Amino acid sequence: MNEPAVRHDRPLRGIILMLAALAFFSCSDAASKLMTASLPAVEVAWLRFCVFTLLVLGTVVGTGQAHALRSKRPILQTLRALGVLGSSIFFIMGLAFLPMAEATAIAFISPMIVTALSIPILGEVVGWRRWSAVIVGLLGVLVVVRPGAEAFDPAAILPILSAASWAVALVVTRKMSGSDGPLVSLTYAAVVGLLVTSALVPFTWVMPGWREVGLGLVTGAASTIAQWLVVLAFQQARASVLAPFSYSQLVWSGLLGYLIFGNVPDEWTLLGASVIIASGLYTAHRERTARVSSALAK
Repeated sequence: MNEPAVRHDRPLRGIILMLAALAFFSCSDAASKLMTASLPAVEVAWLRFCVFTLLVLGTVVGTGQAHALRSKRPILQTLRALGVLGSSIFFIMGLAFLPMAEATAIAFISPMIVTALSIPILGEVVGWRRWSAVIVGLLGVLVVVRPGAEAFDPAAILPILSAASWAVALVVTRKMSGSDGPLVSLTYAAVVGLLVTSALVPFTWVMPGWREVGLGLVTGAASTIAQWLVVLAFQQARASVLAPFSYSQLVWSGLLGYLIFGNVPDEWTLLGASVIIASGLYTAHRERTARVSSALAK
């Protein structure tokens, strides 16, 4: 897992893996939302990271790769792990108050935040077209959130914070590209997340019942499987091919939100989500164009 992945260019297989990963992510979110009815968000995240850590470390031990977990960029790996942790906690907090589809739609602002962060952190030059896409994406979020309207829920800020944390994790991942293998990144994310939530959970502890423990196993296993499937998907197909399919998570979230919680996305959520998706797809297209132009210039 720590050697550079071989590019197979099997786009169909990569797309199928990505779609499956997003389905598992949505299942994890649904289980987390069910738990927020009786447990605080930090404890839900702690249960998720307990399972995540057990599965990842079990894989490390089972495959005999413990020797390969020494990171070349430990500080950046820790920062990335904190971004993943923040994304999880803020999103779970948001799920306690918002329908799944709405929280997921708002969180898809992360590609636009990545664009903004890539300037100071990665030194990238962002043209007016990508900035226009960022502004359009923000307008889409405003349509979903509707600040000032009677339907506005302050909890809508939480998925935005989740998206910002995830954007930090993505930008840091780019910055240390090629330094470590995916198993190293997964292990750091699991262990750092478990350590931080273990330090926080005593302050909000509520004794979980067997139902919560079972849901904790579901959310932890589903999110871990999803992350592995994402790694496998990117080994089979390029990011530019997979990017459009990441928005299928809105479908999964909407479907599970309806089947489990009876939530039906309103027309404003659907409209705002469409704007956010269009902005995200255009941002991905411009980044691909920029990479191709940079490669040709060399």
